[in-house]
Amino acid sequence: MAAADAPVPELQARATACAERLLAADRVLLASHIDADGLTSAAVASSALERAGIPFETVFEKQLDAASVAGIAERDYDTVLFTDFGSGQLDVIADHEAAGDFTPVVADHHQPADADTEFHLNPLLEGIDGASELSGAGAAYVLSRALAEAGDTEPRLGNRDLAALAVVGAVGDMQASGGELHGSNSGIVAEGVEAGVLEETKDLSVYGKQTRPLPKLLEFASDVRIPGITNDERGAVSFLDDLEVDCRADGQWKRWVDLADDEKQTVASALVRHAVSRGVPAFKIDRLVGTSYILAEEEQGTELRDASEFSTLLNATARYERADVGLAVCLGDRAGALDRARELLRNHRRNLSEGIEWVENTGVTKEEHLQWFDAGDEIRETIVGIIAGMSMGADGVARDMPIVAFARKNDEETKVSGRGTGPLVGEGLDLSVVMREASQAAGGDGGGHDVAAGATIPAGNEATFVEHADRIVGEQLD
Repeated sequence: MAAADAPVPELQARATACAERLLAADRVLLASHIDADGLTSAAVASSALERAGIPFETVFEKQLDAASVAGIAERDYDTVLFTDFGSGQLDVIADHEAAGDFTPVVADHHQPADADTEFHLNPLLEGIDGASELSGAGAAYVLSRALAEAGDTEPRLGNRDLAALAVVGAVGDMQASGGELHGSNSGIVAEGVEAGVLEETKDLSVYGKQTRPLPKLLEFASDVRIPGITNDERGAVSFLDDLEVDCRADGQWKRWVDLADDEKQTVASALVRHAVSRGVPAFKIDRLVGTSYILAEEEQGTELRDASEFSTLLNATARYERADVGLAVCLGDRAGALDRARELLRNHRRNLSEGIEWVENTGVTKEEHLQWFDAGDEIRETIVGIIAGMSMGADGVARDMPIVAFARKNDEETKVSGRGTGPLVGEGLDLSVVMREASQAAGGDGGGHDVAAGATIPAGNEATFVEHADRIVGEQLD
C-alpha cells in the first residue's frame, strides 16, 4: 500500500512500523478503553490481528493508570497493543518497557504524555487533530490497513470493510458534532463507501431515525430545540397529524426509515417552517440537516444500521461492565449478544434520564469560569460525563461555561469528567490540559481531549480540583 493509497498518508510510516512489530510478536495482548470508540477500536484491531494470524487476547480497562498498566504487565505478554488509550500514559508504559516487561504498540488519539515509544501511532504526532479528525477507532483502522499490506494473508478488501466500525467509533466520540465527519475521518468514510460497507447521505439530523416512532423521534430531538415539538409529546403528535403524510401503518406510528423519500422531504420541510415560525435562529435550523452514516450490510430498522444508534448501543454495554457484549456485537454476533446489548441500552437510557433529572433538580455550582456538580453515589462514574454533557443547556445549566462532574469511584477515589463545547474550544478551552493539571494538583491524574476529558483524584480533594480547574479555564479563555 503506497503512502498515497493509505487512508491517512501522514501516519503511514508509523502504522507500518507498528504493523511489523505486531507481525513479529509470538502473541499479543490487546488492551482497549470501554466507550464506543474503545470498543470499536478493539473490534477493528482484533479483526485485523485474527486475519493476520497473530494470536491475541483482549482486555478492557475503564481507565489506564499505573495500577492497570502494572496488571497488564503481569499477564506476561511480550507485546501489548493499546487502542484508544495509552498515549496519555506513555510515561508509565515507558517505565515497563525499560524494565523489559513488554514492548508497547500504541494506536491512540489522545494527548500524549511527555514520553515516547518506538511504536506509537497517534494523529497528534503528525499535526492531525485527534479530537475532531481521527478517533481511536480511526487510528486502529489505519493500523489494520497497514497490517493487511504487511501481512502474508489476503484479508477482505485489504481490511477496508473495517471502515464501518471505525466510523461508528468516530461518531460515538462526537467527532461528527458539526454535522459530518471531516479531516482524516473523511478518508476512512470514502474507503468504506468504496468497499460497499458504508453509505453517506444527507438526512434529517436527529437521533433514532432507524428505531424510534416518528413522534418520539421529534419529541426527543434536542440538538435543535423547536418550541411546540421538542420535549412536547402532544405537540409532536399534533405536528405530524397536520401533515399530508400517512405517518401510521396498521394503527402504529411509522419510523423515519419507513417513509418514502418524498414523505421525508415533506416532513423535513414542514419542520423547518415550524421552526422558523417559532423564532428558532437560522444557524440552528441549518443543523436540522446533516450527514448520516449508514452501515450498508446491517438490517434496516435496527440500531446497527445507523452509526449514531450503533455507538449509543455500544456505550450501554461496557459502561455497565459488559465490554464482552459490545465487542461481540461489533464482531458480528446478531443473536444473544445483540439481545443483551438492547437490554443494557434500555437500562442505560433510563439511567441517563434519571441522571439528567437529578442534575436539573439539584443544580450546579457556578465558579467564575466553570460550573460543576458532585453526584456522589447518585450517578454511576462510568456515565457521569455523558450526563454532564447532555445537561449543558438544561434549566440552570449554562452552555457558555465548561462543566465538571464528580462521581464516587470507590471509597478512596473520585471520578472527574469535564465537558465543553465547540465554541468554547474555539475560544481556547482545552480540557485535556485542565484535567491533567488540576487533577495532578489534587493528587490524581487525567487527560483526554480539548472538548471532553476525565481524571481520577483522591476522594475529598474535589475543592482543590475545582480551585485549580477554574483558574486554568480562566487563563485559557482570557
